[in-house]
Amino acid sequence: KMKVKIVLIGPTESGKTVLANFLSDISENVGGEYNPTVGVRILEFESPLEEASDNRSCEVELWDCSGDFKFESCWPTFMQDCNGVVIVFNSDVPSHLKEIEIWHSMFISTHSLQENQCLLIAHHKPGGAVEDRHISLASPLNRLPLIKSNLEEEPEDVRKAFNSYVGNVLRAMSESREREEMSIIM
Repeated sequence: KMKVKIVLIGPTESGKTVLANFLSDISENVGGEYNPTVGVRILEFESPLEEASDNRSCEVELWDCSGDFKFESCWPTFMQDCNGVVIVFNSDVPSHLKEIEIWHSMFISTHSLQENQCLLIAHHKPGGAVEDRHISLASPLNRLPLIKSNLEEEPEDVRKAFNSYVGNVLRAMSESREREEMSIIM
């Protein structure tokens, strides 16, 4: 069975844990108290493969990482054997747009992941303003796939987008395996 390790990162209080719980079907509670994640939580669940006609699925190991910089020394460990990075931010918080540039340089640039192995999620918090304004991001963030998540309004859209992202990660993994095999043969 195919397995991917995906690291979920981003500023504190951006909604990473709520999204992780939703994607792994842990709890239906979208609102509730804010409890900062200590270090990391590792969730495992199945993600159906969209293009598989035989209902195959892929095992996802989702690392819900604390956005607190006091855990910075642990981040390289979290990134070991990582196949994809999802950066979650709250687009209603102006500082998040700057902060995700730091996350990008620490987690994506340094690990030479391809663009399709990354995903930005602009997470809309329950009760936040529902302006659907354009999110303008600096390069290289503006080249990454971006989805807007609103678990109150369109939860299944978020799940679909995440599952198709997992499909992209698997494709990138098999392409890089093929490249490696070719380079060995050459």
